[in-house]
Amino acid sequence: MIESYSLSDHPTKEEKVIMNITTLGIDLAKNLFQLHGVNRHGKAMLAKKITRAKLRETVANLPPCLIGMGACASSHYWARELGKLEHTVRLIAPQFVKPYVKSNKNDAADAEAICEAVSRPHMRFVPVKAIEQQDIQAVHRKE
Repeated sequence: MIESYSLSDHPTKEEKVIMNITTLGIDLAKNLFQLHGVNRHGKAMLAKKITRAKLRETVANLPPCLIGMGACASSHYWARELGKLEHTVRLIAPQFVKPYVKSNKNDAADAEAICEAVSRPHMRFVPVKAIEQQDIQAVHRKE
């Protein structure tokens, strides 16, 4: 996948940062998403707020990496979409992310906590649901 990047002989500082991200935490919200990316040493390389419309494009420009998101209804959709871009996507139940929040609860702190939690070796993850599974779940909730 790296071959598709159009890096020049002298990559810009932003291109170098993007190429070094190995783990990305995404805090999903209604319209604005917070991203927190770290390199293989755990050093923060990216802290960015983006719109829903820009998420796919932004993540498509990253080399394949581990992406963590808090488990919610929309996270299953995003996990399927970002998985198509050759990323490894893991969903984490919110109660397992909470211990990793270092400061006051806000979107940036949540994205950083998700990024930290997804890299833990014994973390429990929520399986990504297929569209059909989500449809059946919605039918059962109405009854």
